[in-house]
Amino acid sequence: MTASNAAGAGAVEKLVVIGSGPAGWTACIYGARANLAPRAIIGVPASNPAPVLPGGQLMLTTEVENYPGFPHGVSGPEMMDLFRKQAERFGTRITDADVVRCDFTQKPFVLETSEGETVRAHAVVIATGATANWIGLPNEIRLAMNGGGVSACAVCDGALPVYRDQPLAVVGGGDTAMEEASYLTKFASKVYVIHRRDSFRASKAMQARILENPKAQPVWNSVVVDVLGKDFIEGVLLENVVTKERTTLPVRGLFIAIGHSPATRFLQGTGLEFDEKGYIALRTRSSRTNIDGVFAAGDVADSTYRQAITASGMGCQAAIDAERWLAEHGVH
Repeated sequence: MTASNAAGAGAVEKLVVIGSGPAGWTACIYGARANLAPRAIIGVPASNPAPVLPGGQLMLTTEVENYPGFPHGVSGPEMMDLFRKQAERFGTRITDADVVRCDFTQKPFVLETSEGETVRAHAVVIATGATANWIGLPNEIRLAMNGGGVSACAVCDGALPVYRDQPLAVVGGGDTAMEEASYLTKFASKVYVIHRRDSFRASKAMQARILENPKAQPVWNSVVVDVLGKDFIEGVLLENVVTKERTTLPVRGLFIAIGHSPATRFLQGTGLEFDEKGYIALRTRSSRTNIDGVFAAGDVADSTYRQAITASGMGCQAAIDAERWLAEHGVH
């Protein structure tokens, strides 16, 4: 099969990248430099952090201090804008739309967008990421969107100066919540772990990290019913699920650790394989999926690390794997 060099109507794209976080933009940069003329379908802006955001979860991160090359830190949106500009510089074409349906039974593959366009592609990289599960409170969403001290990633944000020597809260009771809370105890004056039950569901070893840490304090049988503060969080309103009593807990940071959901709903029924957590299953040390010519990168296929730098690395892998696959199949 031979790809058209034109991008006109009816042309078959060599490479389509779905998504626009670190994984997606890195795949575009590597794909463009390999003369694959990638087309990026990046999603559409959302009004809250629950849907997939163009630019990924970094669009909700006010300061990134752990990505190499930015010694003084960089805001998440600024970093993604730089990634985008670099991808565009090498010829990536960008479509502001969601992919709503994929047909991987045909070759070339067929993708349908929310704008009613049908896109055909020889190779596809899926880099749609994963979204944090939020409580869903209006003030929680508002402060998360505005950098007001609500976050879904302690490893990403917990070391920022604004949280140091401050009382912080983590919501959750699983292994992730224990990891987040344990990490925060390195910087906070106190870490409250708010859980709706009277015991954690994390592994015993992970529970011990919190229960034996003098800087951590469980808050049992409680749920957050409101996040307090105008421009920056000043506390959380708690409700005891047993007594229904409401109390205010003063904190200067709230970290939501109730899981993530990979952005794969549009891929259901396509024949793609997923792991037990719902993330795209990859071949060992590869970005290849079970469908020949379909690759995945970043948080949509990574339930473990979920960091910008690991997502970028996976985007690099996917572009190189796709380039080699296309060459093997005569697409130049």
